[in-house]
Amino acid sequence: MEAGEIIAYNLKRLRNEKNLTLGQLANLAGVSKVVLSQIEKGEANPTINTIWKIAGALQLPYSALLETQEKATVQIRKKEISALSEDKYHIFHYYAKTADRNFELYQMEAEPGCEHTSVGHSTNSFEYLMVLKGELILETGGEEYFLKKDDAICFDGSVSHSYKNVGKKDAKAVMLIHYR
Repeated sequence: MEAGEIIAYNLKRLRNEKNLTLGQLANLAGVSKVVLSQIEKGEANPTINTIWKIAGALQLPYSALLETQEKATVQIRKKEISALSEDKYHIFHYYAKTADRNFELYQMEAEPGCEHTSVGHSTNSFEYLMVLKGELILETGGEEYFLKKDDAICFDGSVSHSYKNVGKKDAKAVMLIHYR
């Protein structure tokens, strides 16, 4: 199943579980009712920040809109994951938060010139980032942190933060979002 189909199914299911109309969720998320309707019907591919806004309005982790049922042992191959992309920023969702797992795991790729700003995740979330390849600048809390290959950082994931690749090569990082 493609990412858009999974998001469409989960959005409708979760909105109904919370007893919210499209209009109510639109107001909570700051997303138009038309856009929400298109996403639920699988007619639109939401941006990464739109998914964050919807998940925040539902008071759920980002991965709640992306998750599928899984077995106890799960092997994931990157080639089987649909990338969520915005311009030069790409994330691959490996593991979703579940009742038994209080984190989400992603691989992030940033092409040269990439500048991506995240609106922030759920409250009480912390993001752990480890650079596997290239260099990234993380901006959070008014500070910039320069990260090279094998560097890692942990920060409050609930606040707006941005990633920049000012280098000449692709950057790749593992991103873990932990929920307390």
